[in-house]
Amino acid sequence: MSNSVGDIVEAMRSSPNNVRFSDLEKVCDHFFINRHSKKTSHKTYKTPWPGDPRVNIQDASGKAKPYQVRQVLQAIDKLKALKSRESEQDNGHQ
Repeated sequence: MSNSVGDIVEAMRSSPNNVRFSDLEKVCDHFFINRHSKKTSHKTYKTPWPGDPRVNIQDASGKAKPYQVRQVLQAIDKLKALKSRESEQDNGHQ
């Protein structure tokens, strides 16, 4: 897998069952704000919306859990849609 976040996301979409935890973590660090919780096995990230899709990931012997990969992909899609809407609104009010 390439080191580029875009390449990792593309690989995650094509094969969510075969993602290294370190790659998922890199993607989450790029798109979301790490909450730095030290008392849990999960690494959690803040999103600009309440509720689902939540971004919580967990290392499973060096691999990412497939359902968490899918949740992260849903969150990325939602984030991109929000940014696209904001951009359209900003362009409409200039």
